[in-house]
Amino acid sequence: MMTTVARSLVMAVLLALSPAAPTDEPSVVLTTEKKLDKPIEVMMLEEEAAKKKKEEEETVAESSVWNQEWSEDIVENAVMKVLKELETSENAQDSRTLQETRAVDCPDVDPTLTPWNPGHDETAQVVVGQGQHFLLQSSASFHSLEIKNGGRVVFADLGSSSETEIALRSREITVSTDGEFHIGSETCPYQGKATVSLYGRSDDKNNNKQFMVLEGGTLEVHGKRKLGWTQLTQTVPAGGLPKGTYFWDTSPEWPRGIHVRVFDEISGTHVSTDRFDTQISATESLRLAAFIDQLPDGKVVALAVVNTADRRLEDTAKQKIRELGSVEVDSLNRREPWAMVGVKGNTSVAVEQRLPYVDAQTTGTATAAVTLQSFFGSFRVTATSEWLGGNPKGTFTVDGNGNELVINLKDDVSSWRPGDHIVLASTDYDMEQAEEFELLPCEECSVRQVKINGQAKYTHFGEVADDVDLRGEVGLLTRNVKFLSEMEDGCYGDNFCQFFDYDTYGGHLKVLAGFKNVHLSGAEFTRMGRQVLGTYPVHFHLAGDVDEAGGYSRPTYVRDLSIHHCFSRCVTIHGTHGLLVQDTVGYDTLGHCYFLEDGNEQRNVLDHNLGLVTRPGTLLPSDRDENMCLRMTDAVYGDYMPVAKKECKGVSTFWISHPNNVLTNNSAAGSAEVGIWYIFHDTPTGPSEGSLPFKQAERTPLGRFYNNRVHSNPQRGLMIDDRVKTTPPSAKAPQEYLSLGQGQGYYPHQNADIEQPRVPAMIEGLIAYKNQAGAWIRGGDIWHDKCAFVDNGVGITMASSGFFPRDVGGTQQVWNSIFVGESANVGTDTGATAWGVGGVEAVERSFPGQTKFPMRGLDIYDGPTIAKSCTFKKYASAPEHDRYSSAIGWRLTNDWHMTPKNNVTDLKFENVKTRVFTTGEDVPFMSTDKDGDKNQIFHDLDGTVTGYPDTYVVRQDNHLVRNPGCLDKPGWRASICSGEFAQVLFSAQPPLSRTMTIVRDEYPDHPMTMGGATSLPTKFYQPVVALRQSYTIHWDKRAPEEVTIYILNFDSGEWVRLGLCYPPETTFQIKYQLQGRVKKRVTHEEDMSSVSTLTDVEDGSGKLFYFEESTGLLFLKLQANEVRSGDDYCSDVGCERIVITATMKGNQVSDCRASAYPRYRLTPTQTVPMPSFSGALSDCIDCGAQVSFWRRLGVEPRV
Repeated sequence: MMTTVARSLVMAVLLALSPAAPTDEPSVVLTTEKKLDKPIEVMMLEEEAAKKKKEEEETVAESSVWNQEWSEDIVENAVMKVLKELETSENAQDSRTLQETRAVDCPDVDPTLTPWNPGHDETAQVVVGQGQHFLLQSSASFHSLEIKNGGRVVFADLGSSSETEIALRSREITVSTDGEFHIGSETCPYQGKATVSLYGRSDDKNNNKQFMVLEGGTLEVHGKRKLGWTQLTQTVPAGGLPKGTYFWDTSPEWPRGIHVRVFDEISGTHVSTDRFDTQISATESLRLAAFIDQLPDGKVVALAVVNTADRRLEDTAKQKIRELGSVEVDSLNRREPWAMVGVKGNTSVAVEQRLPYVDAQTTGTATAAVTLQSFFGSFRVTATSEWLGGNPKGTFTVDGNGNELVINLKDDVSSWRPGDHIVLASTDYDMEQAEEFELLPCEECSVRQVKINGQAKYTHFGEVADDVDLRGEVGLLTRNVKFLSEMEDGCYGDNFCQFFDYDTYGGHLKVLAGFKNVHLSGAEFTRMGRQVLGTYPVHFHLAGDVDEAGGYSRPTYVRDLSIHHCFSRCVTIHGTHGLLVQDTVGYDTLGHCYFLEDGNEQRNVLDHNLGLVTRPGTLLPSDRDENMCLRMTDAVYGDYMPVAKKECKGVSTFWISHPNNVLTNNSAAGSAEVGIWYIFHDTPTGPSEGSLPFKQAERTPLGRFYNNRVHSNPQRGLMIDDRVKTTPPSAKAPQEYLSLGQGQGYYPHQNADIEQPRVPAMIEGLIAYKNQAGAWIRGGDIWHDKCAFVDNGVGITMASSGFFPRDVGGTQQVWNSIFVGESANVGTDTGATAWGVGGVEAVERSFPGQTKFPMRGLDIYDGPTIAKSCTFKKYASAPEHDRYSSAIGWRLTNDWHMTPKNNVTDLKFENVKTRVFTTGEDVPFMSTDKDGDKNQIFHDLDGTVTGYPDTYVVRQDNHLVRNPGCLDKPGWRASICSGEFAQVLFSAQPPLSRTMTIVRDEYPDHPMTMGGATSLPTKFYQPVVALRQSYTIHWDKRAPEEVTIYILNFDSGEWVRLGLCYPPETTFQIKYQLQGRVKKRVTHEEDMSSVSTLTDVEDGSGKLFYFEESTGLLFLKLQANEVRSGDDYCSDVGCERIVITATMKGNQVSDCRASAYPRYRLTPTQTVPMPSFSGALSDCIDCGAQVSFWRRLGVEPRV
């Protein structure tokens, strides 16, 4: 941070340098800044500055010219040298102030301390006990150190100017029973260099390699106050080039001839590309001459021959190449490699090389390279042409030529010093694009700039684009106080060397219940943790309440730590509540980084932490990658083989096992799988088993989720779903204990009681970008406000559970949020997951997974899903690339249901070519013709999607819901239809592999065949139907013996008529039932009566049936007799259903279409008129998210 002296001086110099401005210029604000108390020398500077300013004002008045050249950045940089000259005197003053403070607050100036210089003895088992208060003044080595019974060890602070480090080496350190260990204090951070080094091998006898804080122990570690992490404010380009590096080599699409690349002389950006086959066509020579001739002077031109190009290379083209500075072009012969780089209009720059052709195997490579100067430094353009190994080849490359770069940052980073190491997070899909750099001295840098040693290999985006803050994170790795482990050169012994080629047996810091005080800040933890349960860099183990609730007047915290290159997690919170973890960087670790373990941890606060490059580990199934999952089978039942995709592959930067915790201002900036995962335990596990009621976690209201960022995750950015297996492996459930299980969901209610009112979980201010899926949410009321989803394969998927929501009346909603399909952050070709041409603009960019993946913003699934006041930007299908992207889409390969109660309103579209895209069997990506795919639907309440209010968007080939008034949208593969719709759920037993075909009487030639959800023991089929219409049901085998039909999303009095196909002479027992909405018990039952005509059924209230022997159809009227409220699928008194038990003769296939039609064919009619076009497609000014997202949240005080 800039000191008061420095800030005042900057203000003084700014005043001195600023020329007089007209009174309406905002720069006069400088003169109104409140004066602060400051040293006399600064006041004198200000006095001189004021005098100078007055003189300049007079000069300006005489000339009547207003000088506009000064800017805050220029002025700030101009005064940096002055500031640095004062740094020595400021440091001296700060040192005097520090010494005055130290006399009162610093632990190492306590006069009762005894100087201690024990030296090095790796056999010494040292005990510091009662009456022993030691000041460690020099490095020491022990076998073990135990501090107890009031003993105290304090590190002497040698000050920031000292190069001497105090390093304490030990196999084990234990602090207990009123023992104390101090490095600095909260009010007097340690200024010197201190290291705690844990040593030993896993195969050493009695080696623990650990730092333990036990009952009664105190641990106070406080390093220098330095900014933990910040964000870029300007993009750091790959290779140091403003638009990144460029590379191309020969491919089958670019065969024989002279290949040409044109680059911008200022930025090195690739401008244009062409190829000229001058081997066979004189016309190509003319075209080449014209191409060069039209280039403006100054452009960089690179040429390379691939294969051969001489036979029809005419003098018209040679002359234009000579004008670029070539000499060798006149001598070019068959198959000779030739490469050239020049600048149009400046022949002195040209470089070229031609090689005589020997043979296809050994001729060699001709290389031409030119280095050019620009405002950001220099860059090099290289062209090559070769015949080697029997193949011709050519390449073009542009890369930076410097080895240092100044980067611009959001916050004051003056606490970062030359020699410190930082990490730039990936801003693309791949976490491995994170890069480390050492800081260099930089006299010209402002307080928000640093100079890095080297050039970035990847582009690190640093802009606010499309109203969303996409600026990459920059984390500090270096601290003056270190906890580290001494490691071997490679993996050894039983340390999982089949997965790791490096030593992973690090030390660990563990804090146990009953400790007296623990506060950690300003320290670095590196090479810590190991692939052994319970051994982590920072670990609070079954510590209980560690805040006021536990009797701690100074609540426990972990703050401003740099945890990097560790071997098991970052911060583990295990059976611990009320811990503050803040401003910490967790980088390049194995297994979940910020880890809540047993599922009972509550009231912890994780605020403004950065986690990135979270790698797979071996400890839990959820930590493991596929290879580990399939090879680690010792803990499964019998010879069971794990299914990696379902049971493993869940490593997450933030693993949150109970929702009653606070997550604010964090960034999950790249993991091998997931960014932030809220996972659920049916019951707490491990030593916490039995501490909470069954399913308490999944029903507990959310603590808080605010202003968090998730990006660069190949699976999901934010995940709220699923569970871990809380039972041991068995024949029935052979998976390993704590394996991942699917489909749990989150259903928050008051007091975690499912029968009490719902409590919506608010996800506020989430930014999710460059993930395969920005967010996957499953459960009851989970609502998203002021969120942004950018460059994700899928923006957000909001799911309920099963065939109607487990949480009665619950909805998933998103409001006031922004979705962007293809942002200005195009990524980096090198190392990209996939690279191709965008659909919105014809520029190359990175993609998640595959270039043909159908990216979409809002991914509709289950429901009810509600989107309101959202803005969608830059979505477009690109059929030429087999990519069918859209602002709104549906969950692909969907066996499950789709409710017509999904609805959208007040949406806005900016530069969106494809608003909606449905799926189908002919879409070239995945299987998209399952039951849920066929029933895709949502309700456009106000017409802001379609232009037709109160209409529905459905799949174009779904004749169960369309009518003659529907408007087809071929570009969407959809239809816009008026009408009223509901769902019917068929549950069939026994669960044979049978398909159900449903036919609407108005469209008997367009049936829908449904395979049923195949993952459950009972077959379920759930079509969307138009109300007040008639349908018939048929099977590809004999009809099921028992069918239960649920009436879903029907309002009271609404109905549809069904005819179900059965064999002749079938007898029936049919019951009408009410099933409880929460506990699913039957609360009412009555037998339905058989009648003799179809008319009787149609005139009834839904409790009559008629079996027509001639057609084999059992007719029912599905009618809702009870009132349904809000978003409930079922009525207020329960779910209405009909249970059919059939006794059949014979095994014939139950397909009655031949007898039913044309007898029951009807002429299609439109029951609800199509509304008029509203004009909302172009005129909805107030729709969408109204405030730029990155400004919307503002700055909130830290927790």
